[in-house]
Amino acid sequence: MTEYFEVGKILSPHGLKGEVKVNATTDFPEERLANGSRLFIKNSDQYRELIVDGARRHKQFYLVKFEEIDDIDQAEKVCGKELYVAETDQQELPEGSYYFKDILNCPVYDAETGEKLGVLANIETPGANDIWEIKPEHGKSFWIPNIESVVNKVDLANKRIEVTLLEGLRDEN
Repeated sequence: MTEYFEVGKILSPHGLKGEVKVNATTDFPEERLANGSRLFIKNSDQYRELIVDGARRHKQFYLVKFEEIDDIDQAEKVCGKELYVAETDQQELPEGSYYFKDILNCPVYDAETGEKLGVLANIETPGANDIWEIKPEHGKSFWIPNIESVVNKVDLANKRIEVTLLEGLRDEN
């Protein structure tokens, strides 16, 4: 059975010829939205394939034309739908990179003490760098930036993340 992973969301129609505004949530928007790329939308429990016929950057969004959507009426029917990529269409990542699905729920440890801090519960992508929510077994969750000085090691093989907490990142109260 094929797994699907979210890579964006169709926000609104753009113009009369079927183009739509897309908020891309992938680290690879140029590849995901390249001409000929296969993406999917979900209707009930079925995934419907859409083929990218063209895309261009527009402010912080992308304007995308799909082969299957030719007018504003068809475009309106897909608005609000998430866009997915099939697992079989995911490319190999360079060394030191990983998909969110591979690191979510991984245990997070303090690199200096070896103490388990919690698990990686959520990832947000607000701008310059991602931020990770660490959920301890007891107490409040806290957020850390995914930057070199904080995230020391991501070991996918052993499902282990090691971090150095900077002053003020964790509320000890």
